[in-house]
Amino acid sequence: MRPMTVEINAKRAPARAPRTKTSAKPSGFSVRAGIPHPLGSTVFPDGVNFSIFSEHALSMELLLFASEDALDPMQVVPMTSEANKSFHFWHVFVEGATPGLHYAYRVAGPDARAQGLRFDPEKILIDPYAFGNSMKLWDRAAACRPGDNMHCSMRSVVIDPLDYDWEGDRPLNRPMQDTVIYEMHVGGFTRSDGAKVAAPGSFRGVIEKIPYLQSLGVTAVELLPVFQFDDKQSWEFDSRKLANYWGYSTMAYFAPHAGYCEAPGEAAHLDEFREMVKALHKAGIEVILDVVFNHTDEGNHEGPTFSFRGLDNLNYYYLVPENRDFYFDYTGCGNTFNCNHPIGSKMILDCLRFWVEHMHVDGFRFDEGSVLSRGPNGAPMEFPPALWQVELDEALATTKVIAEAWDAAGLYQVGHFPGFRWAEWNGVYRDNIRRFVRGHAGLVGDVADCLSGSAQLYQSSGHLPVNSVNFITAHDGFTLNDLVSYNGKHNDANGEGNRDGVDDNMSWNCGVEGPTDDPAVEALRDRQVKNFATLLMLSQGVPMFVMGDEVRRSQGGNNNAWCQDNEIGWFDWSLPDRHAGQLRFWSELIAFRKAHPAVHRGRFFTGALNERGLVDIAWHGTELGKPGWDDPQSRALSWTVAAFDGGADIHVIANMYWDALSFAVPHQTGRNWYRAIDTFQTSPDDILKPGSETLVADERITAEGRSIIVLISK
Repeated sequence: MRPMTVEINAKRAPARAPRTKTSAKPSGFSVRAGIPHPLGSTVFPDGVNFSIFSEHALSMELLLFASEDALDPMQVVPMTSEANKSFHFWHVFVEGATPGLHYAYRVAGPDARAQGLRFDPEKILIDPYAFGNSMKLWDRAAACRPGDNMHCSMRSVVIDPLDYDWEGDRPLNRPMQDTVIYEMHVGGFTRSDGAKVAAPGSFRGVIEKIPYLQSLGVTAVELLPVFQFDDKQSWEFDSRKLANYWGYSTMAYFAPHAGYCEAPGEAAHLDEFREMVKALHKAGIEVILDVVFNHTDEGNHEGPTFSFRGLDNLNYYYLVPENRDFYFDYTGCGNTFNCNHPIGSKMILDCLRFWVEHMHVDGFRFDEGSVLSRGPNGAPMEFPPALWQVELDEALATTKVIAEAWDAAGLYQVGHFPGFRWAEWNGVYRDNIRRFVRGHAGLVGDVADCLSGSAQLYQSSGHLPVNSVNFITAHDGFTLNDLVSYNGKHNDANGEGNRDGVDDNMSWNCGVEGPTDDPAVEALRDRQVKNFATLLMLSQGVPMFVMGDEVRRSQGGNNNAWCQDNEIGWFDWSLPDRHAGQLRFWSELIAFRKAHPAVHRGRFFTGALNERGLVDIAWHGTELGKPGWDDPQSRALSWTVAAFDGGADIHVIANMYWDALSFAVPHQTGRNWYRAIDTFQTSPDDILKPGSETLVADERITAEGRSIIVLISK
């Protein structure tokens, strides 16, 4: 694919030269032509090379600022196509420049919006490859209007990413089947007063809470977006300040979000992020980043111009062919990034390599990943370049890549996302497990498939159980507590009349909507949370759960808390004490999963027999060998997983019926069954520490209504 070209009628769409308010000072830096690669600002011993892409620009200016809050540049460096352009890369070398220098661009070209070009030579643009950008002067409204915004624009800063001592740190490369993911928000994890950290809401705040993550037992944190976004945009509703809390509108892809940093200067932000990564790695915890390549924060045709739109709108975005003044919106956020254009896919790959090679990130989760499979006409491509480059790139070969395998325009690719090593958020798993635990009948066949790695989705195409990221909750939706406490969403605090967010949550409030003092309802909710947790941790595949699920964190029934940078969206640090029993259950359950490889295999079940003659997995109902696949009233399932390493076989009994049921227990030659988990019991009897499990001598066992029992063989 080659970049699109457009013939412009000069009479209708004249190009305007950049307006130079401040001419170069006689004592300014000396400059020479420079080189086209690498893109961005690159530090050399004798200065800094600047390179940026634009096919349709006619001329450019590089603006150099003495500081981040300097209103006017100290030097303006003109760039012409004759002297500073190689193919479509514009470049200049500034002799004597050093890290810490602030800079921006003005770009001249045709203003022909119906043909896709939106050049404004007065608009100040940041470098898409900048490692930091100052927002000290930023005014979003001014960036939305045509014309000069010099005094209220962002500035990029020159940073040398090699200047850091990693002290031998490397990405951890933990096998995917051994991974337990904790999805969390960097700011919300420690912003509440109860966090008692020195730097609330920061990367350092996460460092201070590493002992908590270690005690919980998770092996990876999946961080909601940490690339630079606009958290200065805020509004009020019902006396509450709302803002872009989640950060799913990226402004700059190589720059850590300043709102999670302590140092005021952007030059230190890379190091603050790296300190967090290094500390998490020392604790054995991987770092997975939620990345948003499907759209940018420049929004629709009325949005701000601060980078891609002003550099080469036609190549960086999917535009409506009939009128290229408008954007295809497959993302629900106003625009769609042209991911499979050569320059777009290059930026994505360069970005991922940077975060792996220079920031030691262990993996990425791609928001609305299906957008990255779309071609110029919006249709899914058989071999989308962006996705296959990530799949096959050697620098990313051991990096975990996870897709949200759908988008806002209805493309749903769970089970057939392009590529082979891509893991997927398994929405089918989420829906089936939610319905089963809620008490829906006739689902045992679908649930069994989910528990065994979703073979129906993945096995026939050559995929593995690790392609399934199993989850019941995510940031987008109810927390686990709210899933068992609300029948409907309660998003009124978002100011959209409760119209936003998903309507069908497959939730059940256990008899009372919202908080209650009824001990029976609370006991049932506790049990349902433990039921969800147990199924999640005993499923083949990769488990993921949300920050605070382990201590019943609530958002008050809000299933779309994207704008709630307050107690609704924050981790409440009183909860670990208030729900100490739940926290203990989750910690011991994760330890149980780690201790038993039989529940996190790397391959699908095949019917193979272990050394004791047990089949790798056997399905039952209340009677052995009778799972009731065709029983439309069945709400109970049991199964036996055989160990192949001399370890313990595992037998699970899941009774989602409201009354107690009696289950047959498989016979074991030379071994006995011991009860390890019973979600009906209260802490600490709900999950027993290794060595303290209780003998099961009878041929049958009673599971109380809405409970799960787990036996191990010895």
